Amino acid sequence: MNTTAGTTPPGTRDEREAAQWVERMFAAIASKYDLLNHLLSLNIDRSWRAALVRRLSVIFSEPESKVLDLCCGTGDVMLDLEKEGKGSIFGADFCHPMLVAAQAKAARKQSGASLFEADALQLPIADHKLDAVSIAFGFRNLANYNSGLQELHRVLKPGGMLAILEFSQPPGLIMKTAYGFYSRIILPAIGSLVSGSPGAYKYLPDSIQKFPSARELVRMMNAAGFVNTRFELLTGGIAALHTGLAAGRV
Repeated sequence: MNTTAGTTPPGTRDEREAAQWVERMFAAIASKYDLLNHLLSLNIDRSWRAALVRRLSVIFSEPESKVLDLCCGTGDVMLDLEKEGKGSIFGADFCHPMLVAAQAKAARKQSGASLFEADALQLPIADHKLDAVSIAFGFRNLANYNSGLQELHRVLKPGGMLAILEFSQPPGLIMKTAYGFYSRIILPAIGSLVSGSPGAYKYLPDSIQKFPSARELVRMMNAAGFVNTRFELLTGGIAALHTGLAAGRV
């Protein structure tokens, strides 16, 4: 069992330093973020995000629903949710350059989604206001996973859905070996060359290795008050889609 409280970038000593490191890292790669996502995943990331959107469709198909895409990056999931849904869609990230890129993309697509800058561990949202929260490849970067889950449980309505799409460790020996070679040798080399930020793409495989297993993340969701939790492995376990419902409150 992985007992890591949250992400631990190199040289950081506490949660504050970890969060600052992650924010600077994403700021440095914001302009190349979309290109590298598609390039390094061989465009498979598009199908992973589509799976996330499908899972949330039961929620955002309601006209009065309020859905937040947290750690929204450049806004791809947020825009997909808006395109498929009928409710109000919001996007939030704590990295300002990422939000600038998301805002520009939203403007090009004439999106009506609302964007705001916020720390995932301290959201400027009142209790029990959201019908769903999605996080695509951002939860792994939080400085405290348990605090993050508790905060998400706080802002969700009873019965509201949390969907976390995150990298995982493939269970099969062949896939695990192949993916390990790719993520530790090929991915850092290409990512560093294209982005000009070697630290970012060395951090990526390290953070995946340290991240809780899919089963452990479900256990953590249960401990934070989520029910009907489940996960689905995607592409042989390279990624996993976790979902759960916020339990009712007194």
